[in-house]
Amino acid sequence: MTAGSARALAHPNIAFIKYWGNANADLRLPSNGSISLTLGGLDTRTRVSFDPDLRQDTITVDGHALSGEAEKRVVRVLDHIRQLARVGARARVESRNSFPTGAGLASSASGFAALALAATRAAGLSLDTQELSRIARLGSGSACRSAWGGYVEWLAGRNHAGSYAVQIAPPEHWDIRDVVAIVSRRPKAVGSSEGHALAAGSPLQAQRIADAPRRLAVCRDAIVQRDFTSLAGIVEEDSDLMHAVMASSTPPLTYSTPVSLAIQRAVRQWRSEGLPTAYTQDAGPNIHVLCLPEAEDMITTRLRSIAGVLDLIHTAPGGPAREIEFDDPE
Repeated sequence: MTAGSARALAHPNIAFIKYWGNANADLRLPSNGSISLTLGGLDTRTRVSFDPDLRQDTITVDGHALSGEAEKRVVRVLDHIRQLARVGARARVESRNSFPTGAGLASSASGFAALALAATRAAGLSLDTQELSRIARLGSGSACRSAWGGYVEWLAGRNHAGSYAVQIAPPEHWDIRDVVAIVSRRPKAVGSSEGHALAAGSPLQAQRIADAPRRLAVCRDAIVQRDFTSLAGIVEEDSDLMHAVMASSTPPLTYSTPVSLAIQRAVRQWRSEGLPTAYTQDAGPNIHVLCLPEAEDMITTRLRSIAGVLDLIHTAPGGPAREIEFDDPE
């Protein structure tokens, strides 16, 4: 069949219960399930064009050509889609992020979710969100969650068909704000894919995996019940556990900076004073400060007073990956 072009937009997500470590690295099957919030206001916009005149896939992100392992991950997703659609043409992929790339803000999640949608539509396929989440997962595990909007759970599964994301609740279910404290704009020295491979070497990882069903249940119930106190406790516990696994891996992996740790201490103090707030940290130095809308202005003022905070990014629950028109603004 012939194929053409399509554009798609997807948002990053912040994991409340983290994905760290693979049961199957080739298929990106996680060691445990995870739960996240899709973040509106930040996005990746990706255009995919299948062109029979191309000799090889060409991929650019923010105007820079991809190479090496990053390029291979994109080509793998494209190959999977070509096989599904019976398309032989190579593709031109152009992707742009509205936020810093590779700094622990889940740019790979939004990037591969947008790629999965744009490439399948360009190849003439119309797939449901569950199937798109499976395809996105092949490029970046957390990307499967960005296929959906709102509050999302990734079911770990034991094979490709069984590892996909589902929606716990839509964006409008609960208006949680995420104020992202940027403490570094530099791409991280050790990418998440490399970090996942180190997880099994930590003596804490097996215990973390064994306890994951409890943490997932607490987090899921807190979202359904809109119980911020319960959510704050489990989100911080899970974040701290993941970073403890990183620190006890061989070699140890540390993403936090002194500013990262100062923000975490401050958030715990603010919550003890009655502010509805909590922190979580992905694989990078920047800190996501969750709060209810009535606390956002106060949280913003206090974060700006912490030395070393370079910028703040404000987000709210976002929608699913969606196809966009070619005349939509970048």
